[in-house]
Amino acid sequence: MGRLENKIAIVTGGNSGIGRATAKLFCREGAKVVISCRREAENKKVVNEITAEGGEIMAIQADVSKKEDCKKVIQETIKKYGRIDILVNSAGIADRHIPIDLCTDDWYDEVVKIDQYSVYYLCKYVLEHMAKVGQGSIVNISSIGSQGVAGISYSAAKAAVNSMTKNIALLYARTGIRCNAVAPGPTPTPLNAPEAFKLFNMEFAAECAKHIDLTLPTAQAEDQAEAILYFASDVSKAVTGQILYVDHGTSLY
Repeated sequence: MGRLENKIAIVTGGNSGIGRATAKLFCREGAKVVISCRREAENKKVVNEITAEGGEIMAIQADVSKKEDCKKVIQETIKKYGRIDILVNSAGIADRHIPIDLCTDDWYDEVVKIDQYSVYYLCKYVLEHMAKVGQGSIVNISSIGSQGVAGISYSAAKAAVNSMTKNIALLYARTGIRCNAVAPGPTPTPLNAPEAFKLFNMEFAAECAKHIDLTLPTAQAEDQAEAILYFASDVSKAVTGQILYVDHGTSLY
């Protein structure tokens, strides 16, 4: 307990799945958390849950695929708390394993805007504030799909997240600002609930599955949150530019 005492943290996508688990864990560890999500009702639900547990949390309704909304999240957090110590880019859209020959321009753009451009925008604007004090930790949520075992748009977006993570870490390596990424394997969340599979291209999903081992145990959202906490906390103060795969070894095969 107390590993993030008095830290100010933004967690995008904090009203469900990995983002929600992260927001709850961060508050238990003493952080003041700001979540940003599109669904206002779900935002209020998470705020009520965490407040009832004694945590301090604020929700900002925002669509992080839009540059101006990303700016708003940063600006409102600074307005309330005066600084940002941690940014967790957890907001994302599910992969549907759509291969390049079936991928439409609209679907490619939608995935890239949410899974790639939101990370770019939020990192860019939060770094303006972190650079003023020379410290901070950014944790980007990637995926084992960054290795190409996913749909074309998702694979491209998550590979970009990995490269951005390393690029930012390189730029700020001589400061107290760190940037790392957690790459989850299959993790039960609303984004990949059984009903969501109706939209998946199961034929290409089966091809991708030949290159990973889906018989291994499945990591939970709480497992991903613990990995994110490691990078967010001062325990990892000497670690930057790293991609941590949290998948029980699924992607080793």
